[in-house]
Amino acid sequence: MNTFKALIADKTDEGTEISIKDVNIEALTEGDVLIDVHYSSVNYKDGMVAAQGGIAEYFPIIPGIDLAGEVIESSDDRFNPGDKVIATSYKVGTGISGGFAETARIPADWIVPLPDGLTLKESMELGTAGLTAGISITKLEQAGITPDNGDILVAGASGGAGSLAISMLADSGYTVVASTGSIDETDYLKSLGAAKVIHRGDVTNQDEKPTGKPLFQAAIDPVGGKTTEYIIKSLQPEGALATFGLVGGIAVSTTVLPFIGRGIHWLGVDSVFYPMELRKKVWDRLAKDLKPKILDKDVVSEVSLDELPQVLHDIIDGKVRGRTIVNLKK
Repeated sequence: MNTFKALIADKTDEGTEISIKDVNIEALTEGDVLIDVHYSSVNYKDGMVAAQGGIAEYFPIIPGIDLAGEVIESSDDRFNPGDKVIATSYKVGTGISGGFAETARIPADWIVPLPDGLTLKESMELGTAGLTAGISITKLEQAGITPDNGDILVAGASGGAGSLAISMLADSGYTVVASTGSIDETDYLKSLGAAKVIHRGDVTNQDEKPTGKPLFQAAIDPVGGKTTEYIIKSLQPEGALATFGLVGGIAVSTTVLPFIGRGIHWLGVDSVFYPMELRKKVWDRLAKDLKPKILDKDVVSEVSLDELPQVLHDIIDGKVRGRTIVNLKK
């Protein structure tokens, strides 16, 4: 078939418009591999494109920074019809047509073969959020964190990356402290493996002291801003912080004292252009030792393409917890 259904995000004089349309395959952006998309997933970044009309390089666009499916045809000999594949981040859904469509065309260099141990559905239950959590944990381990060396803080715990990070860390033997703006999510977060749940206000910098009481050996930080400031001041000597978010702001005020006085490791996590060789290794871990036990449970919701527009608005409004996947076969 030369046409397929897709979600289109466009800018209008009144703001942004989201619609489900029949699209001709010729309208897809260029790429080496044509993919029959089975699943996609919803990320905050997708909401920024579709609900806010931001960050995309052009409009109208098919958003969706994640997708998983089977190869239809390929001009690159690394992939053959029937191969199961994953494509996340790079410019998928922001600079080229993305995963909120029944068909996608993606550059071969941006595609990961589905690793043994994951189904296509599970790969999108993880998606960019899972990849980001996996990269963060890998970097923290390389900085020296171990399960027996103290608590790990997961900020923004109710979000996709936070929820998955809690499960991955707890399954690996770490003691996790989760912070959230919705304290009524305590039971949910403890079901993921959190040993303790605290309010996000408790991990927000409130003073100008250069350091505070050392509370955590490490932290996963998808928030930024005042939360990052607090974490830097609250890490144990040789503690480590993996930062990848900015919902709390991009400005961070700190001093050199935590770094030269406690040897703090501040690790930046960029899952967008993370090198393919390293990306494949993390995906392999996500299929094996870092595969969360909570996949397919309460942390994941499934929607159809027709239900997707509302979810894109909800994720911007902070009304989405855990992960939401899109079933393109539904």
